[in-house]
Amino acid sequence: MSNLALAVKARSIPVGNRAASLYRSMARELPRVLVIYDIDIPEPDARQTIKNYFYANGQIKDQRVNDMLVEKGYMELEETLLQHKQRSHLMRLFEGYTTHEGGARKHLLPDATSEEIFLRE
Repeated sequence: MSNLALAVKARSIPVGNRAASLYRSMARELPRVLVIYDIDIPEPDARQTIKNYFYANGQIKDQRVNDMLVEKGYMELEETLLQHKQRSHLMRLFEGYTTHEGGARKHLLPDATSEEIFLRE
């Protein structure tokens, strides 16, 4: 498996704040990603979603784990820019903005009525 250019860049960043550098790279590329994948989400909302992912991992103190997460983040960014993902993969990240259609409409809630069960079949 070959190394991607941004992942190599992640390894070459000085030990400073690699996560902040990754966030700036993602924020810089975000408008292009939204256009490439035709995602109709306001840019500030998309940026806030990305920021929430960074905050979710903010309590991790092990430097090896942090380095792995940063490198993985750069790899995800590059794969996204190279269009190795599909639109649905990115929409899964922005989960609050997706509409549940297709297979999800067939799932029944535990308190489903007999009418919903009949209509499903």
